[in-house]
Amino acid sequence: MIKQTIAFLGAGSMAEAMISGMVESGNIPAEKIIVTNRSNQERLNKINEKYGVRTVLKDDLNFAEVDQLILAMKPKDIDGVLAELKDQLTPNQVLVSVLAGISTSYMEDRLNDGQQVIRVMPNTSSMLRESATAITPGRYTDMDNVRVAKELLQSIGEVFVIEEDKMDVFTGIAGSGPAYFYYLMEHIEETGRAEGMDRETLREIGAQTLLGAAKMMLEREESPTELRENVTSPNGTTAAGLHALDEAGGGYAISEAIKGAASRSKELSKELEGLLVGSK
Repeated sequence: MIKQTIAFLGAGSMAEAMISGMVESGNIPAEKIIVTNRSNQERLNKINEKYGVRTVLKDDLNFAEVDQLILAMKPKDIDGVLAELKDQLTPNQVLVSVLAGISTSYMEDRLNDGQQVIRVMPNTSSMLRESATAITPGRYTDMDNVRVAKELLQSIGEVFVIEEDKMDVFTGIAGSGPAYFYYLMEHIEETGRAEGMDRETLREIGAQTLLGAAKMMLEREESPTELRENVTSPNGTTAAGLHALDEAGGGYAISEAIKGAASRSKELSKELEGLLVGSK
């Protein structure tokens, strides 16, 4: 059971997904979770009624009782928020950011020396408590607090502690990954429809096939290559399908998709931080 007090600065959809997972997991009492925003009392009331967590407007938040403050508002507001937090947080408290594109060093440079910072990147599956979430600690962050943050985030899925320079490739795989699977399902449905099957049945077949394959890969010790070879009989139907994929450049396309998304993630981070600096 986590004994720290966690506060959310922001009450959008990602924050709600995290709150829902934390409450349902039972890893932290609802009364240890505080949700705040600047002025939307109606939104706070709904969250309070739905999850039983504490809600207050930001100006009424007692920062002294907060152990980890989770930034979950819009990235464009980060500079103003960091300026306000600089004199309100102590080095013993941890700032946890789920803001895309904002590095730990960017936040540390705008806070007091020694401030603990953790950068977090969930993906959209957090809404179903099936997220692949990456976390990377800043240079001052105590590993005990990283452990607590990881335990909190496990309530919305699997958590991976990675180095910050790997965040972009993580985005290319996990952040954009759900879209790759949806893209695959689009073509499964399209091809199946052309062969006379109905869309609802195709969707269930395709989704269950992907789900089962993913579960087998997580639960077995074999590599993806070994698993693929195990289900591929020489001159069989699977071999024919894989040959068609290779001929169409399927593997190359997947690799390029990941590299393209990772590259764009890096560009967007630079653009966002550049715009924030330039707006001063």
